[in-house]
Amino acid sequence: MTAHHRRHRPDGRAEWADVSSRPRRGGRVAGPPVAVDDDPPTEPIPVIPPAPAVPDWSRLPPPQPYPSSSTGFLPTADVDVASDGVLTDEALVHHRRPTPTEGWRLALYAASGGRINPGQSAHEAARVELVHRIRRPLPAPHRVAVVSVKGGVGKTTVAACLGLVLAELRGDRVVVLDANPDAGTLSERLTGPGGPTVRDLYEDMPNLTSVAELTRYTRSAGRLHVLGSEQEPAMGEAFSAEEYLEVTSLLERFYNVIITDSGTGMVHSAMAATLATADSLVVVGSPTVDGANRASRTLSFLADEGYRVAAEQSIVVLCGDRHSPDVDRGLIRSHFATRCRAVVDIPPDPHLATGGRIDPALWRSATRDAWYLLAAHVADGFGAPSPAAPAPPFATPAPDPG
Repeated sequence: MTAHHRRHRPDGRAEWADVSSRPRRGGRVAGPPVAVDDDPPTEPIPVIPPAPAVPDWSRLPPPQPYPSSSTGFLPTADVDVASDGVLTDEALVHHRRPTPTEGWRLALYAASGGRINPGQSAHEAARVELVHRIRRPLPAPHRVAVVSVKGGVGKTTVAACLGLVLAELRGDRVVVLDANPDAGTLSERLTGPGGPTVRDLYEDMPNLTSVAELTRYTRSAGRLHVLGSEQEPAMGEAFSAEEYLEVTSLLERFYNVIITDSGTGMVHSAMAATLATADSLVVVGSPTVDGANRASRTLSFLADEGYRVAAEQSIVVLCGDRHSPDVDRGLIRSHFATRCRAVVDIPPDPHLATGGRIDPALWRSATRDAWYLLAAHVADGFGAPSPAAPAPPFATPAPDPG
């Protein structure tokens, strides 16, 4: 192998000399010291251009759609992940199963210390859904009239139980008013005999300025406030339409839901005002020949008197205290389903059949579900416009005799 060393010429340039042929001393090459070049020639380094200021997003692969079969938190149906609607509690949060509150599911949950949660049954989940409907927000006071063309079909029972359920499950104030001119029993069924009456309230109305003063004339059945009527027929005096309007206008200042037990019949003095101002109508009948006919005649009366829309939007309640296996209840339901918004069957209940004071804790489970369903149907109408109704006669000014 030939060895070279670099030497400098007088002009300052370097040249390479062959030193391999020079004699060696001690195994080393003799001659002047060889200059070693610390910087041997190298290849030039390529220059890399700077990256663009804005990334080229078009080079990225297109976004993949959300997999519809995913086992994540979102439902398995097609989901538009670009929509703001996906950023909700239901879509983003992994909720635990609802805790059961009845039956073997509750027993298993309690026995396992909460480690085993079988969830709610379909029946229990349906009841929870009814509670959500009952608690629908109410933007303005709502008047509910419970009516029937004849007595003896359970109208007072319906008014009382509807009020108890709404007051129990809602956070606002609920009052039930007995407008029966014939010694109504609403107050007796809810709070027992005695106590102030709606007539006492009316006579002292100019002095009432707060809900605390108003409660001196009401009695409480749980969270429900009750305004009863005079129990002695000889001392009772039927309300006029104007008096009824004054009382309910006062109640609207302090209560969110006003339920009126309109009394027997459809032609007494306060009925015109009751119908004209009601936001919801509940028509009461029974699953018997005469009870069904009474409810049907009530709907016909409403239509004939100019309340056709109110009748079509009403709720028919069939109280089962009087019933017979020989009556085709399915046919009765089908008849009313074509004439009103909803039909609710109240099953027979021994506690309600006594006609005594009503205690919701003694209702059968099926009875409670039926009252919840009725309350849910009523709450479905919260916020809806009142059915169109003709102006009541008392609202029309009398013609000038001159």
